[in-house]
Amino acid sequence: MAAITNSRSGNKKHMSVRLRSASLDDLPHITATYRESVLNGTASYEITPPSEEEMAGRFEAIREKAYPYIVAEDAEGAFLGYAYASSFRTRPAYRWMVEDSIYLAPEARGRGVGSLLLNALVESCQTLGFRQMIAVIGGAHPASIAVHRAAGFTEVGLLKGTGYKHGRWLDTMLMQKALGDGAESDPDPSVYPGTLFEG
Repeated sequence: MAAITNSRSGNKKHMSVRLRSASLDDLPHITATYRESVLNGTASYEITPPSEEEMAGRFEAIREKAYPYIVAEDAEGAFLGYAYASSFRTRPAYRWMVEDSIYLAPEARGRGVGSLLLNALVESCQTLGFRQMIAVIGGAHPASIAVHRAAGFTEVGLLKGTGYKHGRWLDTMLMQKALGDGAESDPDPSVYPGTLFEG
């Protein structure tokens, strides 16, 4: 993936961001970034951060299904965040729909990195033949909603009181974006992602 220079006005200076496919070598950073989000944020409804071993298992499960898993780093190679697509549900009729997940290091937030990761993820999933992408936004976080709206997602539902974390009830926002032909044409079940979860 190409390097991208992302500029933002105001106090936060521009940064050069490189996007690439994630590897097992990234797991310490992925685990640390997710740990911080679990402990301090609402994007994940987990309460106890998983170990690196557990995260490795999750990573391999996603990659063995050939879903995209992307890392963002700065010009010096510092880890900024990651994003991946995974199944929304594993029953076969859902196999043309993916759910996106994006997690950023604290220092990368508010600097456009999330948008770069999401746009790259959308492009990858569309190229692979997926037809819909859904975002399940924990805590209905306004910044996450804004990033998805800017990428062409629309709000399709708000689930009230879906989680209790940090001493308060949290809502969950559902947002959706059609990829490629969306629901305008029939998919080919003989090629990926039609070959996922057959049965």
